[in-house]
Amino acid sequence: MAFEAARLSPSLAAAFRSHRSSPAPPFLRRLPLLLPRRFLRTSASSSAASAGGDGRAVALPSSELRKRRNSSSGTSPPAEDDKLRSLRRLFARPDIAIDAYIVPSQDGHQSEFIAECFMRRTYLTGFTGSAGTAVVTKKNAAFWTDGRYFLQAEKELSHDWTLMRSGNHGVPTTIEWLNDVLPSGCRVGIDPFLFSSDAAEELKNAISDKNHELILIRDLNLVDEIWGESRPEPPKEPTRVHVIKYAGVDVPSKLSFVRSQLAENGCDTVVISMLDEVAWLLNMRGSDVPHSPVFYSYLIVEMSTATLFVDSSKVSEEVLEHLKKAGVNLKPYEAILSDVERLAEKGAKLWLDSSSVNAAIVSVFRSGCARYLKKRGKTGRQTGKESSSDEPTTTSHGVQNSAVNGLYQVSPVTLAKSIKNEAEIVGMKNSHLRDAAALAEFWCWLEEEVHKNVVLTEVQVAENLLEFRRKQDGFIETSFDTISGYGANGAIIHYRPTLDSCSSIGSDNLFLLDSGAQYVDGTTDITRTVHFGEPSPRQKECFTRVLQGHIALDQAVFPERTPGFVLDVLARSSLWKIGLDYRHGTGHGVGAALNVHEGPQSISYRYGNLTALQKGMIVSNEPGYYEDNSFGIRIENLLLVKEVNLANSFGGISYLGFEKLTFVPIQVPMHLIYCHVSVDEF
Repeated sequence: MAFEAARLSPSLAAAFRSHRSSPAPPFLRRLPLLLPRRFLRTSASSSAASAGGDGRAVALPSSELRKRRNSSSGTSPPAEDDKLRSLRRLFARPDIAIDAYIVPSQDGHQSEFIAECFMRRTYLTGFTGSAGTAVVTKKNAAFWTDGRYFLQAEKELSHDWTLMRSGNHGVPTTIEWLNDVLPSGCRVGIDPFLFSSDAAEELKNAISDKNHELILIRDLNLVDEIWGESRPEPPKEPTRVHVIKYAGVDVPSKLSFVRSQLAENGCDTVVISMLDEVAWLLNMRGSDVPHSPVFYSYLIVEMSTATLFVDSSKVSEEVLEHLKKAGVNLKPYEAILSDVERLAEKGAKLWLDSSSVNAAIVSVFRSGCARYLKKRGKTGRQTGKESSSDEPTTTSHGVQNSAVNGLYQVSPVTLAKSIKNEAEIVGMKNSHLRDAAALAEFWCWLEEEVHKNVVLTEVQVAENLLEFRRKQDGFIETSFDTISGYGANGAIIHYRPTLDSCSSIGSDNLFLLDSGAQYVDGTTDITRTVHFGEPSPRQKECFTRVLQGHIALDQAVFPERTPGFVLDVLARSSLWKIGLDYRHGTGHGVGAALNVHEGPQSISYRYGNLTALQKGMIVSNEPGYYEDNSFGIRIENLLLVKEVNLANSFGGISYLGFEKLTFVPIQVPMHLIYCHVSVDEF
């Protein structure tokens, strides 16, 4: 499944090129809609629109387009949206007192997939896509999303919302917009549970340029307030033990590793907030979140104890016994803040991954540290600059004070989880074999149906694929919403068909199917592009060059300590030779019976990720090409990083390569291979 945000469309690439800035700092790539200035803001001409004074394309906000349509048709705009009206009323409450409120897509754990009760941005805006940020002021409401969702957002947003097409020339970032529309000295509110500490810190610093203040509203979420009783209940699905046969390493051994990392780094406690990290460390799985076998929880690991913060109703006797044997205690999910505060007040040295731990936890920790220092007569004395303990502060990557404060760096679980042990590798291989059997049956069935002229929509095809997978042992659920795109829909990278707006599969165009599954022993993700008739010469050439890139990466051999971005060129080179490219990364990490998208490894044109590929990691190999309004091509397998035996070992280092985990055939009969591509290019 293509993971990274789409690049600009070819029609806007030239306009963007002259204004491209240097890459964002590493943390900013984790919050793509809160970015530093990229474009100089230009005002649209009264003519419309689509061109700036220098002839380049300039995007108009959706509200302006609607005004013009209403003006030309003589109709009056509808009344203000009830949800926005109710939200703005809350701004004036004495205990809130803000001028703007930001609603991101995340939950309190920075999850990719979230439970329905946390889909606050969807509830407020009506936009159902997976990526976007809403910002509401007393007079304005704006919504940012990327190029994958422009058309969808235009259809789903009401007239009260201004659609900000992120990345288009002349479109400001959220921070630029806030600094522009708000008078100096305003208060911008956020729910600190929904922002990582790094993201909140960056936002605080950026809006301070206009003397605005960032307000952490911890005790209530304003969207939840207006959602009221109609808000879905939090999930209460039972957890389960991920047995040692599939986990490979027991919980005491994993906790011992974490404690050794704490000792090495001068800390005595770590807070784990990423749901897949908690699940991996405790050999547990759940079903609180669609497509991911995780459960809402936090974990605190100390040198002699460990505490899981979770709704106890999710913990069966079997799971409770499993945890007791590993020395893990239970506390309510909501008790995380009070425990962090307790640890800070007694002078504990905490390891916090500020790129994922939410700002509420970090803020409480710093407040507790300040009280501890005050008790010891050291108020405000830290290594680094002084700041209010109740606000986010600039973090340094190290222990800021020998007696207290925190280590702010990547969680010790992140890398360990990404390097699969032998049992996890066996499970991934076995689950991929069963998945391949399901897909082989499915493709045979679909080809027969199409050749019999049976009318099948994209939705029906996805539903039938699910039924084939359900027949396989150990199947749990899909690992993401199936991307089933025929013809022009295949050019939409994260397309999701719906019953009221989908195409039928035929033999006149390409069909792209990107799907995956969660099994008890592994996670799959696979994309195939097929044609049931005669493709055009253009489609043949593009398919051939995507396949060349796929093969080039599959066959790569590289020195140890090589980061993924170094290999990205292999997958794109064939396309570059004729001036083509694709708008997403080439590969993402994949969990073992966990999240289908996993870090820290990736293969991408984004060269900021310096994580080296290591033996035991799993990555996807998914180059593609997308011709807007015409067709899409993507070929995806999952690969296991392995050590390769070579005749030489220059510099005494090891060399690595890939082993395929995916066993589904690629449709490569002569009618899809472009004969004018030189054999030497393969």
